[in-house]
Amino acid sequence: MDSVSLSEVTVIKGTTHLGFMHSFRQPFCGVKISPKFYLSKVDGPKAISSSSNTKSQFVYGGGSIAATSDSGYKMNGVNLKSRTLMSSAVKERSLLDAYDDEYGGVIVDHGKLPSNPYAFASMLRASLSDWRRKGKKGVWLKLPVEQSELVPIAIKEGFEYHHAEKGYVMLTYWIPEEEPSMLPANASHQVGVGGFVLNQHKEVLVVQEKYCAPSITGLWKLPTGFINESEEIFSGAVREVKEETGVDTEFSEVIAFRHAHNVAFEKSDLFFICMLRPLSDKIIIDALEIKAAKVNVTRVFIRMLQLYMLQDGPDYNDCCVFQWMPLAEFVEQPMIRGDKMFKRVIEICEARLSHRYCGLSPHRLVSTFDGKPSSLYYNVVDDDHDPSHSNCSTEFYR
Repeated sequence: MDSVSLSEVTVIKGTTHLGFMHSFRQPFCGVKISPKFYLSKVDGPKAISSSSNTKSQFVYGGGSIAATSDSGYKMNGVNLKSRTLMSSAVKERSLLDAYDDEYGGVIVDHGKLPSNPYAFASMLRASLSDWRRKGKKGVWLKLPVEQSELVPIAIKEGFEYHHAEKGYVMLTYWIPEEEPSMLPANASHQVGVGGFVLNQHKEVLVVQEKYCAPSITGLWKLPTGFINESEEIFSGAVREVKEETGVDTEFSEVIAFRHAHNVAFEKSDLFFICMLRPLSDKIIIDALEIKAAKVNVTRVFIRMLQLYMLQDGPDYNDCCVFQWMPLAEFVEQPMIRGDKMFKRVIEICEARLSHRYCGLSPHRLVSTFDGKPSSLYYNVVDDDHDPSHSNCSTEFYR
């Protein structure tokens, strides 16, 4: 034997002994230990007590353990004191660092995981036994990508994959075998937004995606995208339109949202259609995402004439002042005309413009459940106390 790990050592009432009896044929037998020791040494078949200024040695299972003058030990030449055998906290340090959650479970501190896979395996088994004895429920184990070699060890001990991100993988373990797991599942939905941007000429901002299925090649569509982590629906819609087209917008309302299932990676999908007011006209194409933006030739020609009349040489980017497709032309596209859901969306948008429909606007409120501000989306048709609260009476164009 060349070394002894912390997980192989147990401290009982101040007496240190090797906790791997099961791996040897000879059982332990009690030997009186000298009280002059700084800390009680090892009980074994051939243990010899000694004062702190002498050395003692005994043979155990073919390995030689020597007590040194500095209250340490050496086994086959390996200094065991460097492994903190002389601390009464050895047993505690043989467990993984973890803290309780509010649901009767534990969360392993991923910042204090052992770097040695063998130490991790031993500490994980000891920790599971300790948590089971204490009646704990679920275990959350976050393993950073730098320690990915620990993943198969945890899986072998019964942990299951929960989710993975760029920098880590999250594993879980449900301890009570007689109870069904109450741990929450991974996120079940992805959230997308579409920006329905109308200008005062009743033209809608549309794009063609560069990478798309052959069935929708050439289709003019709304700017769309996914909400980022910790991002609001309204700010995500504004951001996506800005990133794809360069057009600055102001969020107006959530007109409607669609709920679909088994979309990407078999997840459900929430797609929010947002009406936005344009704050700028110039479209700057994102070459990575957008193939083209609808050009109104007449308006571009007028803009070129204006530039020449000002005797200002037309810059290429300035000449490409892209505008919006007329709403009537947009809905006449074959794929749009044959889509009952999108046809209804257009009808809703037109009803909003004529004040026959009211969408949902975000209102920042604080809940006493968590004490944090969040957005509650609702509409106010009529408020006798404060008419300004009614977003239904607000003109879409300002």
